[in-house]
Amino acid sequence: MPQQTHLPRLLIVDDEQAIRRFLTTALEGGEFSLYQAADGRAALAAAVAVKPDIILLDLGLPDMDGVEIIGRIRQWSQVPIIVLSVRDRETDKVKALDSGADDYLTKPFGMGELLARIRATLRRSLPQDSEPVYRINELEVDLARRLVLLRGEEISLTPTEYDLLRLFVTNAGKVLTHRQILTQIWGVIYLEQPHILRVNISNLRHKLEKDASRPRYILTETGVGYRFAAP
Repeated sequence: MPQQTHLPRLLIVDDEQAIRRFLTTALEGGEFSLYQAADGRAALAAAVAVKPDIILLDLGLPDMDGVEIIGRIRQWSQVPIIVLSVRDRETDKVKALDSGADDYLTKPFGMGELLARIRATLRRSLPQDSEPVYRINELEVDLARRLVLLRGEEISLTPTEYDLLRLFVTNAGKVLTHRQILTQIWGVIYLEQPHILRVNISNLRHKLEKDASRPRYILTETGVGYRFAAP
């Protein structure tokens, strides 16, 4: 089976449709998977649903300030955030960077510089070829290539299922509580929705296990959470 290509997921957050359209057009071409959000609430929802590899964020949004969005995302995620803003005062830049932004670019900007900063940020954040390959029984997870093999055959996972599996294999043998998993994968806003975890665990088990009712990989710790089988 041919290896799937996983393009970096890039989320554009700007309330001006013209800016979103310009950035989408300029960044098209097969280098990224592009997503958009027009306000803060949509940005926070997309950060959970899309699991972007990088976010381009305008600060002047209609429903909340971009600095607040950075702070909320940083409660549960270290996704790189590049601020694109007309605010050029040093105090604004310091405030955004101190809140957790990775870079700050003042509008107007050149697309060449923006692309260079995106690539540099992704090089620092995305898995490198030196990341380990996890082999547990008949399962092989190659983090550098985002490749999952079961009995030598590649299996297709949704982005959320892959993020769950990555969390499990990198913590194999450890008990992860429901709260820890929900916070890491969906964010603190989903702590009161444990059903979303149960559904995704069930889906993942059906893809990994010979018998999902008698799992060998994802083990239930009753009343606490889950534990992934140690190698």
